Amino acid sequence: MENIAIKPRLSIAQIINMSIGFFGIQFAFGLQNANVSRIFQSLGANIDSIPILWIAAPLTGLIVQPIIGHVSDKIWWGKWGRRRPFFFIGAILGSIALFIFPDVGALWLAAIFLWILDASINVAMEPFRAFVGDMLPDAQRTSGFAMQSFFIGLGAVISSALPYLLTALHVNNTPLPGHIPDSVRYSFYIGAIVFFVSVAYTVFTTKEYSPDEFKKFGLIEETHTVLIKTPASNFQKRGLIWLAIGLLLSIFLYGYNTEAKVPLEKELYVLSLGLLVYGIFQMLAAIYLRKNNKNGLVEIMDDLNFLPKTMKQLAVIQFFTWFALFSMWIYATPALAQHLYNTVDSSSKAYNDVGNWVGILFAFYNGFAALFAFLLPVLAKKFSRPITHFIALIFGGLGLISFYLFKTENMLIISMLGVGFAWASILSMPYSMLTQALPQKKMGVYMGIFNFFIVIPQILAATLLGVFTKHLFGGNAVFTIVLGGASMILAAVLTLRIKEKAMNKYFKSF
Repeated sequence: MENIAIKPRLSIAQIINMSIGFFGIQFAFGLQNANVSRIFQSLGANIDSIPILWIAAPLTGLIVQPIIGHVSDKIWWGKWGRRRPFFFIGAILGSIALFIFPDVGALWLAAIFLWILDASINVAMEPFRAFVGDMLPDAQRTSGFAMQSFFIGLGAVISSALPYLLTALHVNNTPLPGHIPDSVRYSFYIGAIVFFVSVAYTVFTTKEYSPDEFKKFGLIEETHTVLIKTPASNFQKRGLIWLAIGLLLSIFLYGYNTEAKVPLEKELYVLSLGLLVYGIFQMLAAIYLRKNNKNGLVEIMDDLNFLPKTMKQLAVIQFFTWFALFSMWIYATPALAQHLYNTVDSSSKAYNDVGNWVGILFAFYNGFAALFAFLLPVLAKKFSRPITHFIALIFGGLGLISFYLFKTENMLIISMLGVGFAWASILSMPYSMLTQALPQKKMGVYMGIFNFFIVIPQILAATLLGVFTKHLFGGNAVFTIVLGGASMILAAVLTLRIKEKAMNKYFKSF
């Protein structure tokens, strides 16, 4: 034990270098969030069918992220390290998707390229969270995640505002029927370049610790023995339970929709499919374990069965938080066009003007988030990280609810102030709390599993929000965003369950 070295503190310049890649990732993500629903409607999608068009992307992320995390935990690619190759691969694929996406010309192709783009962003983004845990000592992790939040906010501000700015430069913003506005198309071209260059900068300016250095820090062990805590019989029981639930739900949906005059939405089949797939994976883990084949699937399923307590608590918070965010991202443009100007015509000038203004609003909340990012460690030191996150989510929930209360475009900037405060905390505080509860050797895979509780609410949002909008809210999408606000406030209340230890020790060198 006397030979264990202390992980060195990094300079501000080093933390900036390792965070700039997130500028490009969020630039791509910001373009996607602010414009994809608009693209779908320009290509002929109805408002209540928009959520199902988002569904393939998060399903892919649900599978890709833990695999990328598991693989990056296990291997080093020489001088490339273990996280940076995935940054680079994701940036290449995502940049290609951004170039092609706005010129597809058909709704089904747009759905495919959303899938490719979102999967590529996931490949690049997942290791970035583990990267902070790898490179920074405990006392600097909050500042590391705050720096990521700053660049996320900066990237999203610029990307969200791009169509508006290009329109101001006399780029055409009103499309021909069945086409995408030039302002959106050129924004995606610019985003492709920014995504690649930013991630490449981090890849080539940051050096990862080697396996030998991690051993000196006492963070990984010499042994390569894989310990599986779940017996094969338990894998089998869990698999049978989830298979049964998924099968029964599928049978119910099919039977009900066959007889009902008003059938349930087809998006609900996605939920049953997800349950069936999870049950199959558990069954496969049982089969492999009985053959003494402790492969990656078995390890990931085992890790899912033994999540750290803090991670379980944060998972529920993440679920309700991201359900709220997706209600805003999916419905902001159609909801505000309908609420403020009483139009659902995606080819109208009013609708596309609102689409541009939504980009500006998203730029505002990301700009506010960038400013709040460096305030969060100060608040966390004074009140604790859970209390800081609680306060931020309350403001975010009220911001979403105020979409209904405000009747002018400019007043919605106040809404974005609350959403921006929440967004800054969402991007940093859960990860800062989580990294303290994770073993270094499983940092990547647990970060990938943690992404489940971003992806699962995205799937449910895409599955259920169309149903709520159509059947509960009479097609009035602004109430869907209000529902999101209530979900975020519930997440805030759940944050109070987390008990944190040794905050003063943690922050003494911040």
